[in-house]
Parts: sequence; C-alpha cells; structure tokens
Amino acid sequence: MEIYDFGMVGLGVMGRNLLLNMADNNFAVSGLDIDQEKADFLEKDAKSGQQVKGTISPKEFIESLKKPRALMLLVPAGKPVDAAIQNLLPFLQEDDIVIDGGNSHFTDTNRRVAELNEKGIHFFGMGISGGEKGARFGPSMMPGGDKEAYERLRPIFEAISAKVNNEPCVTYMGTGSAGHYVKMVHNGIEYAIMQLISEVYDLLKRGLNYSDVDLQKTFEEWNQGELQSYLLEITGEVLSKFDDKTGIRLVNLISDRAMAKGTGKWTSQNAMDLQSPIPVIDAAVTMRDLSTYKDERVRASVALQWNLSEEESSVYDPGLIDEIKEAYHFAMITVYAQGMAQLHKASREYNYGLNPENVTRIWRGGCIIRALCLEDFRQAFNRDRELPNLMLDEQISKTLISKQMAIRSTIKLAVDKGIPVAAFMTSLAYFDAYRSATLPTNLIQAQRDYFGAHLYERIDQEGTFHTHWDQQ
Repeated sequence: MEIYDFGMVGLGVMGRNLLLNMADNNFAVSGLDIDQEKADFLEKDAKSGQQVKGTISPKEFIESLKKPRALMLLVPAGKPVDAAIQNLLPFLQEDDIVIDGGNSHFTDTNRRVAELNEKGIHFFGMGISGGEKGARFGPSMMPGGDKEAYERLRPIFEAISAKVNNEPCVTYMGTGSAGHYVKMVHNGIEYAIMQLISEVYDLLKRGLNYSDVDLQKTFEEWNQGELQSYLLEITGEVLSKFDDKTGIRLVNLISDRAMAKGTGKWTSQNAMDLQSPIPVIDAAVTMRDLSTYKDERVRASVALQWNLSEEESSVYDPGLIDEIKEAYHFAMITVYAQGMAQLHKASREYNYGLNPENVTRIWRGGCIIRALCLEDFRQAFNRDRELPNLMLDEQISKTLISKQMAIRSTIKLAVDKGIPVAAFMTSLAYFDAYRSATLPTNLIQAQRDYFGAHLYERIDQEGTFHTHWDQQ
C-alpha cells in the first residue's frame, strides 16, 4: 500500500481543496469521507502524477498514512468532531497527530486535547481562513496546541499557506486551544468590518442618494489605497454582479435577513466573560440578529414612521464622501484594536503565550480580514509586544486623532437621516470612553452600594466602603 504524508477526514469543498493544495506542493495525501462520490471526486480532481487517494474506509485510510500519522478533521463543529475522533480511535496509535481544522469552540478543543493526551495522541486545533479559494491556493492558518507536533507538520503548512513578502501566513499560536481562540476572534473582527461596510453602503445609498454605479465605483476606489482589504475588494465585486434572469444588480434582490454560524456570538460571549470590551463586534452581532426580525421591522416602518423635513431630506454635499471614508478608516482601526485587546486578555487568562506580532503577521494574507493596515499593526506590536491596546501605539493614536472629527460628522449625518449606524456609534463611544481618565461610573458604584451594599472604593482613601445612603 502507498504511504501518504497527510490525511484529511471530510472531503467537502474545504477539505478537498486543502488536500489538492498539498498535492500541488508535492505531498502525498489521502482523504476519507462517508460519501463515495466525494472520495472519487478527490482523485478525479487531482493532476496527473500526483499521489492523491480517496476512500470511505477508516481502516484503509489510517493504514495508508506514514507513521507517526498526521491527519486533519474538517467536519462540522460540535458532535460531528467527537464522532469522527471516536471512529478513528481504534486505528490510531501513540504519537499520531490529529488536527481539528474546523471552527470548533475553544472549550471543546481544550477537552479534546486532554482526552487524546491521555491516549498519547497529539491533538491541536487550527483555525483556517480564506474560504474555498484560500484553501486551494493559500489560506491563513492559526495552529495551537502541542508545539512539538506542530513543528513536525510545519513544512507542510508553510508550503500550502498564503505568502506575503515570501513570509508564510501560518505560525504556531500558542498552547491548548490558542489556535481556535485566535480564529474565533478573527471571525468576530470579520463580523464587525462587514457591519461597518454595510453601514457605509446604507449611508451612501440612502444618505447621499448614490446610484448603484456610484456605490460600486466608490468601494473599488477605496480598495486602491490605504484601506485596501479583502472585504472591500469583494464588496466592489458583489455590487457589480447582475442577476441573469432579471438584469437587475443581484445585491438589490437579496433578502436583508443576515444569517450567522455563531462564531461572532462566541467572541462576544467570551469577551464578556473576560470583561474585555469589544462593543463594535457586539453591535455587529446584534444587528445581524435584528435583521432577522423582518416582519416586525416592516410593521415598525409604518408604526414608527418619521417624515424628514425638507431640509433634513435634502441631498448632502457629495464632499462628505471623504469624511465617511475617514470615518470608516477610524472605525476599522478600533475593531482590530478591540479584537487584539481581547486576545491580549485571553492569552493571560488561558496561558496561551500568544505573540500579537505573529497574529497580525499571518492575518496579512490568505484570510477574510486581510488588509493593508495589518502591517501597521504588526509594526506596533514589534515596537511593544506587551501593548494592551493598539490605540495606545503612538503612530496609530495619531491616525485616530486625525480622523476623529470625520467619524463624528459621519454619525451626525446618519442621525439626521435616521439611518442606523450601530457599529460607527459604538466605535466612537469606545474611543471616547477609552481616552477618558474619568468616567461617570462613580455614580453607578454609589447606586450599587445604595440598593445592594456592594461597597465602593474612594479616590482619597485606601480600602472599600459602605454608606447608609438613606440616613441623613
């Protein structure tokens, strides 16, 4: 039997494309799926001379791999991952490596690491970003867990990853579930940037009366300069697509009920557990949820109708586009700042040992949130690896200060027009709160002590205090 370098369990689009990527880089690969058609399709998709094998037999699959074996699971998160592991366990041996390449919750990854470690099997979670095209031609990968196991597979992962300036967009993230945690936060950032872009789209369309042609042109132009990013790039492409049946731009025919797979919600939930504020990501999750209340929103559009005055409904100066662009830049920086601050907090809480420079470096290419500004963030962490928040970096703070009036004007435009911009608003509120040496939360502490005797600290004395507030 031929001996293969790497195995894949789950031959859907992502699993198949990753294996074909490995085959293109001269690795012999084997794939397992319960669907014979998918196993056959893998072999048919391979180029002549490549060592690519597909099977539906777990035993045959495991026996085809070089020892110690290395294999990846690309199956839906949750119970399917556990089921796949259980199906393979009878055939696995000590020192084999099992990788979960899906979007598993980091707590599940911690559990699986412990369970398989007891059997002498190396398990690590690896976040993979880039979609089906990235998987085929170069994704960004975020592996975490057993460092020794990662080093054994590093040549394969570096070969298939995206490259920026010849640097591979993959490196070891940290211990335990670090890889899946970083991918979770990546997805939270993704939610927030997509929400910001949708709010820009709404502002330009309803606020400045931009035509579909103007909208497409604007996003394409923005992507040519300092705002260059994958999400802006695909926005221009989405806006240029016409429906074959109607001849109408397809985006105008798509329902505004936005779906989600849950990774953004996971990011927000864990941030609250850590007390790490990420309000723009929270707002993005909330707005997706609100979008699903279509019937209620239609009713409310009548019940809560607001007729703009003639002055309010007039077209704003088209020159405002420059301010909206600056506002988007400002808000985008705060999104990355919030995500990286959460990683900073989580690394200490969970003992991941994350290097933020590594995270920003591998996000520069291959992944959904890749953007030109990530090089600036990488340099910021090169200057100070322990930087708790990107907004404290001297260069980045200068950029934010120079653009803060633009986001204030942009939000005013939206408020005057009655256009919801939750992500922009929370971005500015986060900035203003973070730069406030004094917040009004002293009043909250007094209220808590009044009704619950929760105690408070004073600024002029050490210790904690309680006051009988209702006694004169």
